[in-house]
This record gives sequence, structure tokens and C-alpha cells, in this order.
Amino acid sequence: MQDGDQGYDEPTRVARPERQRERRPGLRAVGLAASRVAAPIIVKRGGGFLVRLKAEWPAIVGAEWAEATWPAALGRDGALKLRVAGPSALAIQHRAPLLLQRVNQFFGRDIATRLVLVQGPLPLAPTQRPSAPRPLAAAEEFALEARLAAVSDPELRQALARLGRAVIGNDG
Repeated sequence: MQDGDQGYDEPTRVARPERQRERRPGLRAVGLAASRVAAPIIVKRGGGFLVRLKAEWPAIVGAEWAEATWPAALGRDGALKLRVAGPSALAIQHRAPLLLQRVNQFFGRDIATRLVLVQGPLPLAPTQRPSAPRPLAAAEEFALEARLAAVSDPELRQALARLGRAVIGNDG
């Protein structure tokens, strides 16, 4: 016998029983399966960059531009598709290099090489409700009624009175 040899002819192997996959009823973690399904979709639509762009848009481009623009898509070729509120499109077009620089600087590498501007309403545009007109003073009400005295149709007079109250009430 040699040192380390314990008298066995063959090396000792520990037999491990092979476990067959058993189907067990109950809940299972779906995170891995969901990520396998979602990963190709996320990559196709701009990867995680677009998600981060949308989440951090005001911080990336500034409050002024964030009110007038919204990142809609990011193409594989580096085309950043921006939805732009109509009157701001020309200003954004002239400042495109600066905007691209801010986006790329945020990510630390070039992810956007050009802008594609699409005019239209922004998805998260704040909706401003018109304020209610103030009540008219007695003199204003009298002047409005005097102007409407010549209108013979009662429905038209009523509509013009509502319009007059709204116009005069919102002036002040």
C-alpha cells in the first residue's frame, strides 16, 4: 500500500441521486421568465435608455425644454424621436446639437446622433382649465343689458349675454 491509499482498488465515488424535476403545485417566481420575454421587446424599442430618458427628461434637458418636448422613441441608428409642441419646433430644431449633447452627456456616451421632430400634443402636457369669470359689477351688467336690448331673439340674447359676461369677467 502507498501513502494516501486506503486499500480501495478504485477511487471512492459518492453517489448522488439524480433529482428529476417534479411538478409541484403552487406559486413560482416568474421574474426570470418575464425578463426573457421582455428583453427582446425592450432592446427593439430603445433598450433601457428610452425608459431612463422619459424618467429623467426634465433633469436632462431642463424645465423649459421639458415643457415643450417629450422623447417618443429611440432608434437603433441613434435617431431620437421627439414629440414637440407646435410653436416650439423651430426653436428646438435650431438647438438640436445642444439638446443631443445634453442627452449624450447624461448617459456618458453617444446614444442619440440625430433628432427627429414630430409636432403634436405632448402626452404629459399639463391641462389648464380656464378660470371662472368674475361676477360683473352692477354698472357692467347694466351696460351689457343696454347693448343687448336691440336683439329680439331671446335665445340669441341669452347666448350673447353669457359671452359678454365671460369676456368682461375675464378682462380684469
